Amino acid sequence: MEEYEGVRAMKIPLNTVKSHRNQEDIPRMMIQFDAAFDNRNFKSATGLVVWGLMGELLVSKSTLRNNISSSFAVEAYACFEAINLRTSLGMQSVKIMGDSRTIIKKCQTTSTDESVIGAIIRDIQNMKTCFQEINFQHIHRLGKLKAHRIAKNTLEREDITYLLREGLNSQAFISKGRWSRCPD
Repeated sequence: MEEYEGVRAMKIPLNTVKSHRNQEDIPRMMIQFDAAFDNRNFKSATGLVVWGLMGELLVSKSTLRNNISSSFAVEAYACFEAINLRTSLGMQSVKIMGDSRTIIKKCQTTSTDESVIGAIIRDIQNMKTCFQEINFQHIHRLGKLKAHRIAKNTLEREDITYLLREGLNSQAFISKGRWSRCPD
């Protein structure tokens, strides 16, 4: 205990306060999203991965879209798919993570977006009210490699997947050998 101008103060280690605050801020689930884009055929694939609080892989999902005009729109659709996945799983507290800083920033705001992807961003912003807690966070590409690999594989094979925890254990990502190399 120390005394400052007649007031006793106890020093609390910063890491204790930070640790406690971070535990309160941690949502129950994290959804990482990424997209792959074939600009010759205007096709895109989305890879989604849901992680539990203890770091366990809960869900893996991929989707395909046709007639996509730009890679910018692809990332916005990928974020939208992450929000939709939350709806189907009934999650109330979630952190949405992607590597497109622009998309993440647009989703964090409440202002109307007038860009080419404005309609997609408005849909995402409207869906935010369905959550008790939702956070959008930029993550470096290396932090979400599994989502990237799923998107890239889906685009190459044109085969969508939706695996829940039980399916993940039995499937063990059939393409595991291919995914162990660098995706680029």
